[in-house]
Amino acid sequence: MKRRLLLAAASFAASTVPAFAHLDPAEHGSLMAGFTHPLSGLDHILVMIAIGLWAAQIGGRALWAVPSAFVGTMAFGFALAMAGIHLLFVEPAILASVVALGLLVAMAVRMETIACAAVVGVFALFHGYAHGGELGAAGALPFSTGFVIATALLHVAGIGLGLSISQLSSGRIISRILGGITAFAGVALIFN
Repeated sequence: MKRRLLLAAASFAASTVPAFAHLDPAEHGSLMAGFTHPLSGLDHILVMIAIGLWAAQIGGRALWAVPSAFVGTMAFGFALAMAGIHLLFVEPAILASVVALGLLVAMAVRMETIACAAVVGVFALFHGYAHGGELGAAGALPFSTGFVIATALLHVAGIGLGLSISQLSSGRIISRILGGITAFAGVALIFN
């Protein structure tokens, strides 16, 4: 049962990478364009899953507080972009988030929940700003609702994967290996 659950969670996470491209809001609607947006970039997927894995490693209040901090601050970053406020180093910060969150999972870093929320919040600001910069012809409210829902679901997938892995005898090692793979993928994205 545990192996099936782990396999299903890993399959879900892996299958989202090639399955989506940016949808045309005029054809598919702004909500669906927003929903598919985080699913169309490997950097976004890796970070969202890593946040869920890290929250599962920490446990307790972090299970909901860390992903919630990301989603809330991401929405704020989107609002900054909509307000026309310029934010520097958006793409480098997004790529750094993949490496940093991968390393946090790989090293199984434990901090107070509020500190973890602050760390993911800093990165979330840039992710949200990037979403705002890629709004295109979509309506801001339905687009943002879509990407908030997709992001939350990716966090849930990461938490589910992390909790499933933790039930295995070698779960801590597997989780840390996934973190290392995430960090390595982030480095590869930097040079890609």
